[in-house]
Amino acid sequence: MLVIGAGLAGTEAAWQVAQAGVRVRLVEMRPVRRSPAHHSGEFAELVCSNSFGALSSDRAAGLLQEELRRLGSLVIGTADQHAVPAGGALAVDRGRYSAALTAALEAHPLVTVERREQSELPGPNQITVLATGPLTADALAEQLRSFTGRDDCHFFDAASPIVEGESIDLGVAFRASRYDKGDADYINCPMDREQYLAFRTALLEAEQADLKDFEAESAHFFEGCLPIEELARRGEDTMRYGPLKPIGLWDPRWGDVNDREVRRANRAYAVVQLRQEDRDGRLWNLVGFQTNLKWGEQKRVLRLIPGLENAAFVRFGVMHRNTFLESPQLLDATLQFRQRSSLLAAGQITGTEGYAAAVAGGWLAGTNAARLARGLDPITLPPTTMVGALTHFVAEAPCGDGRGKGRFQPMPPNFGLLPDLPERIRDKRRRYGAYRDRALTDLATTLEQQGCAARTSSPHGQV
Repeated sequence: MLVIGAGLAGTEAAWQVAQAGVRVRLVEMRPVRRSPAHHSGEFAELVCSNSFGALSSDRAAGLLQEELRRLGSLVIGTADQHAVPAGGALAVDRGRYSAALTAALEAHPLVTVERREQSELPGPNQITVLATGPLTADALAEQLRSFTGRDDCHFFDAASPIVEGESIDLGVAFRASRYDKGDADYINCPMDREQYLAFRTALLEAEQADLKDFEAESAHFFEGCLPIEELARRGEDTMRYGPLKPIGLWDPRWGDVNDREVRRANRAYAVVQLRQEDRDGRLWNLVGFQTNLKWGEQKRVLRLIPGLENAAFVRFGVMHRNTFLESPQLLDATLQFRQRSSLLAAGQITGTEGYAAAVAGGWLAGTNAARLARGLDPITLPPTTMVGALTHFVAEAPCGDGRGKGRFQPMPPNFGLLPDLPERIRDKRRRYGAYRDRALTDLATTLEQQGCAARTSSPHGQV
């Protein structure tokens, strides 16, 4: 059994194969060869945000996390163990998190780790999980294009900068979570209108890094992870209705939030939020500040943010090309290639978006690869579950207009993927709760039919 790539999907896939009692070789090119976005040789390195999204299972990201817990996911279970404060989200200490996953795989008696670049697709007699992610190396990507007979799809993704906590001026910035939900887990940098407009102007005028391999005008961005300078270009108020939204954030030093006149006179025009990166709170990332500005420009422009005038940058933002398959033309909902059932794909290369979605693909591809090795039929999960909805989406979404132009685009977990409920529920919170209840019930039924026992509780108490 072979798993190519030790990102989130490959790590999960290799673990599920080994846990099923099947020997697996896990091939990872880092650190022998670095990717444009990674910084280490650890498995499942988080190259963008350190957050898996909302924890609550009546949110799409939270439901996906909870399903994966019940499926025995190593990657999500390890995230729970290395969580850092992030309001209602699951965020992790990315260094400790990746190190723990690497140690777990390297210590498993049925896992053999090979640190090398895989430049060729294995033959049909080798059961293989392709989990090379959106940064698949050129030689293997060319092999994949030849195998599928299709040009790859692509978009550009970006990562946010990280600063040292001690360099943030808490005489200006303040700690709070939006609407005071949970603990005050975020550091907030407020802007008045004049500061905001000056900051936007600086973003628009700042020099961007060159986009390798593409002309800048041909670049496609993933709408769920737009560079902050791209948001600034889309309109004067776009950032204020996105990552710089000030609603629900209040510094007690401004006065009594319940006093309407005080609130009207003192509320911020925009707020930049920073989320804790590590367990000890020494590192903080700028939420929603993916960027392709040159590093010197990042330092100059981001220090215009009140409270970050003396920010010490641990990592600057970067942009990289993400490649994904035209999956509806190539994959079944089992994540097997239609033209070669012994080859499976998992993770962002299939056209799902987000960390937990990559883990979900890894779980299903690894589970099915192990079943194939044991002479069993592959499985799918019900489309009423978030895992099942995502994997059915990549197999069945509309793709192509008959003239060679694909319309398939990456998809994050969302309730719009799930089948309608039997009865219409107008209240959104109740409707999402009903989606959750149905999903977890159907998941438990499927696990029972497969001879597995579902967990009955979440370590975060969100069910």
